[in-house]
Amino acid sequence: MTGIEVDGIGVTVPEGASLLSAVRAAGGELPALCSDERLSPAGSCRTCLVRADGQVVAACVTPASSGVRVEVATEDLRQLRRDAVQLIASALPSRALTEDNPSELARVCRSLDISPETAQGTEGRGADDSHPYVHLDPDLCIACGRCVRMCAEVQGTFALTLVGRGADTVVAPGTGGPWAESDCVACGGCVDTCPTGAIAQPGPGHGLTSAHRPAAIRTTCGYCGVGCALDVVTAGGEVTAVLPARDGPVNRGHACVKGRFAHGYLTSPERLTRPLLRRDGGLEPVSWEEALGHVARGLRAAVADGGADAVAAISSARATNEENYLVQKFMRTAIGTNNVDNCSRLCHSPSAAGLTASFGLSGGTDCFDDVERSDCVLVVGANPVEAHPVVGARLLQRVLRGARLVVADPRAVGLALHADVHLRPRPGTNVALFHGLAHLLLAEGLADENFLRERATGLPELIALLDDYPPHRVAEITGVPAEDLVAAARLYGRARQPAIVYGLGVTEHLHGTDGVRSLANLAILRGAVGTDRGYGVNPLRGQNNVQGASDMGALPDLLPGYGKVTDPTARARAEAVWGVPVPGRPGLRIPEMFAAARAGGLRALWVIGEDVCATDPDSDRVAAALDACPLVVCNELFLSETARHADVVLPVTSWLEKDGTFVNFDRRFQRVRPAVPPPGEARSDFDVVHALADAMGTDLGCPTPADTLAECGQVAPVFAGLSHDRLDREGAVPWPCPDPGRPGKAKLYEERFATPDGRAHLTAAPYLPPGEQPDDAYPLVLVTGRRWAHYNSGSMTRRGGNLALDPVDFLDLHPDDALRYGVRDGARLTVESRHGQARLVARISEQTAPGQVFCSFHFPSNGVNRLTSDHGDTVTSCPEYKVTAVRVSAP
Repeated sequence: MTGIEVDGIGVTVPEGASLLSAVRAAGGELPALCSDERLSPAGSCRTCLVRADGQVVAACVTPASSGVRVEVATEDLRQLRRDAVQLIASALPSRALTEDNPSELARVCRSLDISPETAQGTEGRGADDSHPYVHLDPDLCIACGRCVRMCAEVQGTFALTLVGRGADTVVAPGTGGPWAESDCVACGGCVDTCPTGAIAQPGPGHGLTSAHRPAAIRTTCGYCGVGCALDVVTAGGEVTAVLPARDGPVNRGHACVKGRFAHGYLTSPERLTRPLLRRDGGLEPVSWEEALGHVARGLRAAVADGGADAVAAISSARATNEENYLVQKFMRTAIGTNNVDNCSRLCHSPSAAGLTASFGLSGGTDCFDDVERSDCVLVVGANPVEAHPVVGARLLQRVLRGARLVVADPRAVGLALHADVHLRPRPGTNVALFHGLAHLLLAEGLADENFLRERATGLPELIALLDDYPPHRVAEITGVPAEDLVAAARLYGRARQPAIVYGLGVTEHLHGTDGVRSLANLAILRGAVGTDRGYGVNPLRGQNNVQGASDMGALPDLLPGYGKVTDPTARARAEAVWGVPVPGRPGLRIPEMFAAARAGGLRALWVIGEDVCATDPDSDRVAAALDACPLVVCNELFLSETARHADVVLPVTSWLEKDGTFVNFDRRFQRVRPAVPPPGEARSDFDVVHALADAMGTDLGCPTPADTLAECGQVAPVFAGLSHDRLDREGAVPWPCPDPGRPGKAKLYEERFATPDGRAHLTAAPYLPPGEQPDDAYPLVLVTGRRWAHYNSGSMTRRGGNLALDPVDFLDLHPDDALRYGVRDGARLTVESRHGQARLVARISEQTAPGQVFCSFHFPSNGVNRLTSDHGDTVTSCPEYKVTAVRVSAP
């Protein structure tokens, strides 16, 4: 820390801080039109002039040296700063300084008594309104470069540049055309940093930035699992702007196109506002009393006909922790069954199983702040640049600052374009790839022998297995050249502090749990988990509360806090709190629920916030299951495909209308707060569960979300230190957190692993082939995943400007395959698998390898999940979305 004096006030600032930071620490304010604390200093505007030990300097680019004396408030310095601001403002048109202009420049001018008449510049450069979320007005540009640096240094897209010379210099898209056709990914960083409104959000939020805003509601983003802190500005009960929180623990003042801009769905005319009940083959509006009475009677009838296990519920990874807790409590206490699951079954259930088997707990081993400090990152089966953009941007900046990067992914996208080594395994061969890397770590003496001896088990069995995975054999299985495998193993093996980050490309396989455990082997071999020699193994969660839904016990075999329903001690702890017996037999998983419905054994199914007909595999059979089930209840925002098959549809709130908490991908609990009221008669899932329990004559307790989290801490000691009050004070707290007076545990396993013997467990699972293989009839392998502009089934992101950014779903295929099958770029294709058919638009590129094709699942009407099979992970039943044999044809 450095101690200096500012106008006679002593302050202490971190080493390397600027004089601008010191002045602000002393409570002073300086204009700094080219400065943003998130960016490197430029010193170009000269509006932050101060005197340091007698010399006039720009505060933003001058380091704070120990003992220096700084003058700020003298009249001559104020006049110098005023002259600099006035010169800048004089080149702009008069509208830049109007009294109602919220821009940083306009406010600075008002504080310095610079009148609007100072602005005497001319109009005429022409605005760019091509983009739905970003409006460019070059006449207001002062060429400060903040937007260019934001795009390069924070987002890492490098989409903007300064063009022209001298006084004519302005910002422009680097591609030279309209903004909408540029490389911009609409993160909003340029909008957020622009001091003049030259780059702004169109509409009511025009000119608002995260540094200067009206009163806002702090909440946590409800899209991906990163957990960005957002400030929501409202007017008249509607959202006018969503701004990234500068002090957000994960996003640090950054956001992505979804969290920042994709809230248009809130006011969509398609929002459900009244309960719907099926009568005479159609859904008709009814009162809440009638809808809930019908559901309650149906649940009682189902239990009477088939017992408690004839009822099942699919809870939601988009719902709050408190809502998920309440759903599983309702099923276990009011119904008497463990038939409750959530969509982590379809994405990260192999993570829970694999990480638990390897280390003892089902979350990632380290916080992302630590992962970001690693000197070598191994990114496997993930495209965070598109699917988790804030994490992708932070990882990219780390790589641009010198960290080494190994990417294992069949596609050449995102971070793979910046990798030191890009491994492109054939889909379904992950286990062989990881064994090949492990073989090399041992063969080249890169394993940590002391760690393996003192803190791990299973090494002899693994060594015996790895004899069968030398580089040449792994190359035959995976298609990865042996020399690339060796290079990757050496980068990871020689790093001082390596980290592993992975995604659905590891889990969504027939042997996904084996994949997670084999990947964990690498960190164990290196001694890079639970030590200061690395940052472990960390899954990127796809939905906002995938981690939390499972943490809360919305699983058929696990109670809140991951106590097994087969464990009498875990059951007894829950029973002591709930006051009723808990079933001791695991319930049905989601695929088993559908199978039971088709077979006639499941009599009632409650689907909360999931469009299973769109997102689950082999969707024709999912629809058949819903049609066979006597009672299907659906909580939804819109009349989704699943809702169209329901008997009762209940209108519920979105994440911007909820109260509670989410858990992000690195185990941090954060608050969710309602920013706007729900439309019509829509209710939160929390209130719906309570209302249904009341209709069935059951008192669930937990009258508020805060009470619910408190009760969860009684059932699950791992959460006992958490509360809404604490999160309101501290912002984010990771679990495990058993003590309200102590911090949560960000880095796990520093003393011992959470396994029964306290050691990390290596696995010796052999490579086994995927569930499907291409053949002459179906020669291509389809992989599904996410695109940058949309989220899951697209029900929210397709109801707003994001649809203009990404209006259709493409099938990406390699030029060689396009030539082989006579496919033209942009052609409409029929894609067929052994299970169904879909219609997509061809996009030819070398992002995919020959023999492989890729598409998203954001446009359900195209029928992508009619193609995918019902093969599932042998341990968890997670579907094998990443390997489907298909063929293509053009009409």
